[in-house]
Amino acid sequence: MAHTATHELDSPDGATYRPRPWSVLALLCVAQFMVILDITIVNVALPSIGAALHFAAADLQWVVTAYVICSGGLLLIGGRAGDLLGRRTVFIAGLLVFTTASLASGLALTSGVLVASRALQGVGAAMLTPSALSIVATTYEGAQRATALAVWGAIGSAGAGAGVIVGGMLTTWLSWEWVFLVNVPVGLAAAALGTRVVPAVPRIATGRPLDIPGALAVVAGLAVLVYAVSGAPDHGWGSARTIGLLGVAAGLLVAFATLERTVARPLLPPSIWKVRSLASGAALMLGTTGVLAGAFYLNSLYLQRVLGWSALETGLGFLPLVAAIGAGVHAAGHLLQRFGARIVVITGMTLIAAGAAQLALAPDHAGYLANLLPGFLVLGAGIGLVFPAVQITAMSEVDHERAGLASGLMMTAHELGAALGIAVLSAIAVAAGS
Repeated sequence: MAHTATHELDSPDGATYRPRPWSVLALLCVAQFMVILDITIVNVALPSIGAALHFAAADLQWVVTAYVICSGGLLLIGGRAGDLLGRRTVFIAGLLVFTTASLASGLALTSGVLVASRALQGVGAAMLTPSALSIVATTYEGAQRATALAVWGAIGSAGAGAGVIVGGMLTTWLSWEWVFLVNVPVGLAAAALGTRVVPAVPRIATGRPLDIPGALAVVAGLAVLVYAVSGAPDHGWGSARTIGLLGVAAGLLVAFATLERTVARPLLPPSIWKVRSLASGAALMLGTTGVLAGAFYLNSLYLQRVLGWSALETGLGFLPLVAAIGAGVHAAGHLLQRFGARIVVITGMTLIAAGAAQLALAPDHAGYLANLLPGFLVLGAGIGLVFPAVQITAMSEVDHERAGLASGLMMTAHELGAALGIAVLSAIAVAAGS
């Protein structure tokens, strides 16, 4: 009977470990790619969706906002639920919720049904994403763990870029419904394979209930915050509506912080912020994702409304940006081993700033080759360097018991960064007369 030899590898700290199969990472990355893709794939299809379902101009944003509010607001709960109930269980449950909601979105005949199903998609994403990341962080060790987290970071940036391209193709060649329906076969296949491929890890912290008051406070606070910044470009940052909503959001988040210091088993223990790598990683994730999402959103509108490009042409126009992200990720894999995360992050942030400045300072009637393409290439390279380095650094000091919580925090920063980036950069563009 033939048998496969196993090898023990040395980790950077001198410990030995058995390498784990890459099939787990591959499956989790497919699921995560589908979720990240969904964040941007809808943008290109929005004009078609609005016309088909008779959305009012002011209400069309809810196709995106409903998703972001639910996914960003519930990620911390999703991460903690994975720790308490079993990460594989929550991952597969979230995958099924996301897939079912994708089917409902693609079959929606009214605007209300589409917005509701998009909100349900956000719930599914909030369940599966932090569970998947915590499975990656706890399944692999040593050099394998560093590689797995680098690949995971690359999936986030590549998925966001590919969403614009795939959205343009599906909308042009088929119809807007397919930007949602494409998730169904992928989600069902991933759920079926998940029970076989993903290891069943025993529940952690058995008997510790979820912090329901804290959960309600943070979900409400983040939801109101996203709602406020999403509507600010239309209503004005100085309007009574925006200021009032921001005040309510601040009050709810202060209440959440107060609750976490008083309850016995908090959802987000104050001690988690003492993990400096995680706190700084979350901040960098929020800022970097904000720049990336804002660049996709504003330039998608510019290419279609000002230059008159089609949805497909717009998607193809982002190919260099996606390629630059991929090149940056590939380079990060080598640079991290040689120079360390700090140097890679500083270099990446410098490139991001340079690329964003190139795009921001472009003339009113900018040309693609002369003005947009150079900015895309520099911005993409910087993002490709930063995302893997941030993922590796943020999770490096987190123990296994809090991996789900830390994953939820990182993905919350990712989702809120996207929402805030679009809102803030849109407001700046409006104020500048763009």
